[in-house]
Amino acid sequence: MRTRLKVRKQPPAEMLSSKLIFAIRIPGSVDLHPHIRKILRKLRMTKVLTGVFLKATELTLKRLLVVEPFVTYGFPNLKNVKELIYKKGRGFLDKEPFPLTSNDLIEKALGSHGIICLEDLVHEIATVGPHFRDASKFLMPFKLKCPERRLQMKKKPYKDGGDSGDRGDKINELIEKLN
Repeated sequence: MRTRLKVRKQPPAEMLSSKLIFAIRIPGSVDLHPHIRKILRKLRMTKVLTGVFLKATELTLKRLLVVEPFVTYGFPNLKNVKELIYKKGRGFLDKEPFPLTSNDLIEKALGSHGIICLEDLVHEIATVGPHFRDASKFLMPFKLKCPERRLQMKKKPYKDGGDSGDRGDKINELIEKLN
């Protein structure tokens, strides 16, 4: 882990230009280092094949570099953001999960931030608006289905033929398979 981090200390500059990242936890080792497990918990990816929307900050990108063998990530387009929230979206209200079927519940949870319907929620996530953090925490991590060709924890990153690591815009193809 240390040698991998020494090689890639800084996240690439093109990753900071995009504001929204969708990260998916892929199957991997059961016995994780406590530091890796802690970072995955902070990113809300405790279970395999769960996905979360993240804001592309320098801290987030450094965390993703640390847990790179266990996650794949990239930049989703508006179509996939909308489909994920409509199909798989679930929210928290009073620590109780519920499907995103009623605008009343969304307004009750996020109305103070000006988010009163599902379209407002999609817009806030897709544009990484000023209340992105609250909207993202309101959404539960997305439970994705298993693809036809299983994702495997390989030593190689995506750019070298593996499944882990930065996919860039190719994450959209994976989201369509898993959604």
